[in-house]
Amino acid sequence: MEDTAVLRKIERLAAGGQPRVLDLFAGAGGISLGFQRAGFQIAGAVEVDPTAALTHALNFHADHPDVLETHARARDITRVEPDQLASELGLGPVEDAVDVLVGGPPCQAYARVGRAKLREVAAHPEAFKVDPRGNLFLRYLAYVEAFRPLALLMENVPDILHYGGHNVVEEMVEALDGLGYSAGYSLLNSAFYGVPQMRDRVFLIGYRRELGAKVTFPKATNHMVLPPGYAGTRAVALRHVDLFNGSGYISPDLGDESLPGPVSAQDAIGDLPPILGTSVKRGARKFTELVKYRTGIRASEYQKLMRQWPGFESCGGVKDHVIRYLPRDHLVFAEMRQGAEYPEAHATAVRIVERKARESRIRPGTAAYDKLYASIVPPYDVSKFPNKWWKLRPDWPVRTLMAHIGKDTYSHIHWDSTQARTISVREAARLQSFPDGFVFQGAMNAAFRQIGNAVPPLMAGAIAEVMHKVLRESTMASVQPNGTTPRRPDVPRKAQAPRSKRRSQ
Repeated sequence: MEDTAVLRKIERLAAGGQPRVLDLFAGAGGISLGFQRAGFQIAGAVEVDPTAALTHALNFHADHPDVLETHARARDITRVEPDQLASELGLGPVEDAVDVLVGGPPCQAYARVGRAKLREVAAHPEAFKVDPRGNLFLRYLAYVEAFRPLALLMENVPDILHYGGHNVVEEMVEALDGLGYSAGYSLLNSAFYGVPQMRDRVFLIGYRRELGAKVTFPKATNHMVLPPGYAGTRAVALRHVDLFNGSGYISPDLGDESLPGPVSAQDAIGDLPPILGTSVKRGARKFTELVKYRTGIRASEYQKLMRQWPGFESCGGVKDHVIRYLPRDHLVFAEMRQGAEYPEAHATAVRIVERKARESRIRPGTAAYDKLYASIVPPYDVSKFPNKWWKLRPDWPVRTLMAHIGKDTYSHIHWDSTQARTISVREAARLQSFPDGFVFQGAMNAAFRQIGNAVPPLMAGAIAEVMHKVLRESTMASVQPNGTTPRRPDVPRKAQAPRSKRRSQ
């Protein structure tokens, strides 16, 4: 039986229609921004955090004030049904509403996912309701079943490839096969795609089989040799991936030394004005003061892109170049070596205490010495928090920005010792490839959290460009000269048992 909704979407895109995207678990909108840049229309989003939902709405729907409030509403995907969402957003019948579904389901309960459960929800989209675990991967599949997108993208952390001794993404590929999709996945590092950050993430792409499309991933635009820690992490992540026998895994094309090197931290944020860590006072930070770019330096190509991103152009500077108040740590920040981690930072702090004690003739074991020690040396256990602190190298991409920067930013200490501080909100946004005209809502901590949670827009955009090309070419090829869309005899298929050649995880 033909899926008439799918055929209508194919015909619409073949006639030149702009592909429409629904972003699930959208956050501030990193994926949305990348897809918009590649030529997609952002039809709507689902985000449970009110501040992030407001950020998304104001950046993607501010031109339509009559629907802004609707788009800014926080929604819990486990409580809103697909048809209800389509109605609230004014998208029409759910099966006709969008062409592409994207999103990164949060990673709860990986070990509890299994082929049986995924097949169950593929056959019965509301089956997740009887599962008290409320697994969000199951909810993602329910939305796929209801919206029938021509294409989909899912993003997640590398642990999803081996959590609990099995490969969750491989199981998603099988479940999507039962829903009528050809899918594949890859482990990509954003530094290879023009992002000034070494960030490993798993991306899954799926296309309706009516399109006859092959899943491919973008070729690298930049090349680097990842540090040993990243190489080791990738090896662990891939240990449950069958690279040779029927796996849905697709090895990325990482290029070679002939490609340009990675975008460095200096390339990314070197044009933003200095801030002295000692100049910051206690209190809330507001994004109201425009700070102009540094003068007398030549902007890098990356910095020009961040200033001139179409639709998100800056106004000669930024308004969220603000940092945290960290009065204890500026001495350590100043004396740390670039590239140093927490054990070295702790040792540096102890040396500073010993030096100051000698200068002031304060003896160890006294109350005065203990007070001096507590005022300079951080209290974290060196053996338990080796990666808690890290001082940027200006000539390298930075390490992964995490949601934890909403609580502290010790993982990204500015390389300039004269400033002696952690990175600002706008510097974090730049390092995540958000353009300067993209505005984050909420207080400083909320903005940091939104940035750390996001998919880098340039990374999403690289994938979106590939998907846009595939959709354009495959929809055109699917439409016959008389304007009709032929039915492919092998689609869509219903949920089925795992393919016998696939090994159990």
